[in-house]
Amino acid sequence: MFYVSIKLLVAGGTIDKQYDELTGNVIFAQTHIPELLTQARCTAPVTIETVFLKDSLDMTLEDRQALYIQANLAQEDKILITHGTDTMGETARYLGERHLQKTIVLLGAMIPYCFKQSDSLFNLGFALASVQCLPHGVYVAMNGQVFTWDNVVKNKLKGVFERG
Repeated sequence: MFYVSIKLLVAGGTIDKQYDELTGNVIFAQTHIPELLTQARCTAPVTIETVFLKDSLDMTLEDRQALYIQANLAQEDKILITHGTDTMGETARYLGERHLQKTIVLLGAMIPYCFKQSDSLFNLGFALASVQCLPHGVYVAMNGQVFTWDNVVKNKLKGVFERG
């Protein structure tokens, strides 16, 4: 029987933003990951841990260290990390350079889960499948593609990830 236990570390990003009706801003209130997993009818064993909820432009070295520590401490060797797309490549590089003997896949969304036409459900499902199939290493799973930590950039003009 094929059985893989997955640790999902929540770090925020657009995937978890929602509209604040009082201020008109897009904010963090709580993670939407459990709701996404339920909507996807996911039966894979996933343990969710919220490390923090931040826009990736506000992430610091200490935040990346916290993600590394939590990934390293996890009993699971399959790790998903939700992350904002603007600095996802930087965090992937930080983690990749530490050579953990685990499979770590970062994912995010260009449109918040709460908004119509969000890519979050697809990206989460794709990342869940990817983390179960990939060898140890650090990857970014976006736009239906998997990128290695040392060969990924966000094309901000097109709003997609590319090799490079």
